[in-house]
Amino acid sequence: MRHTLPIAPQFYVTAPQPCPYLEGRMERKLFTALQGEHAQRLNDTLSKQGFRRSQNVLYRPSCSECSACLSARIRVADFQPSRTQRRVMRRAAHLRRNATSPWATEDQFALFRRYLDARHADGGMADMDIFEFAAMIEETPIKSRVIEYTRPHAAGGRGAALAAVCLTDVFDDGLSMVYSFYDPDLVDLSLGTHIILDHIAIAREAGLPYVYLGYWVPGSRKMGYKAGFSALEIYKGGAWQDLGDPAAHRAELHPLSMDPIAEQVARINLPEARPHRD
Repeated sequence: MRHTLPIAPQFYVTAPQPCPYLEGRMERKLFTALQGEHAQRLNDTLSKQGFRRSQNVLYRPSCSECSACLSARIRVADFQPSRTQRRVMRRAAHLRRNATSPWATEDQFALFRRYLDARHADGGMADMDIFEFAAMIEETPIKSRVIEYTRPHAAGGRGAALAAVCLTDVFDDGLSMVYSFYDPDLVDLSLGTHIILDHIAIAREAGLPYVYLGYWVPGSRKMGYKAGFSALEIYKGGAWQDLGDPAAHRAELHPLSMDPIAEQVARINLPEARPHRD
């Protein structure tokens, strides 16, 4: 008899720690290892259920009293840039895109350090050294790319200046922007917005329906910009839905915000392994 069995990863929960998005709250994550021959299929399946990848781990917020973090993605076919976003596209039209294998370079790390020092000097990644940076870029068990954006040097210069970088995962239904950073001096180019707009263009060219942006957090200034993109969906209540009015979503905080861990795990849909014979 031929039958299929689900891939059965083990799930764990992190200890509570201060939330990086909402002051005074504690975060906790549900996570599982991402490894082995089924890593790509597990990543594709769980990402559709609000999980994100960090190196060889998949995680999803599972805070005991808060359900604010909502996975967000853009429907590529329905996206229409705003007037401001069209201006960003024009201003950054001179940048050149280069998609490479997930391999860290010294130029990338130098830009990463400048970005952190200027934008996130007190964040959780502020103390990352070059070895930790290389692990973030290179330790991926799935199909990933590093997408670099470069600008021409001034007359007489050599090579091209690195303006922005994005570590991007390739799903069966879209692109996931794992982490991006850019030159903090190029404020006029709105590089964070440009990277998202360009990923929408890449997904459209590749026939992929979604661009995954990570988490949107109502009440968080750090994450508020994501609501400015049209055709944005959020994963809420176990299903994807249109964002609608951002003000309609509250950063809820009460003891019943999240179901018990065992119930959460029981509702996770898992991919099937290859057929077996009895």
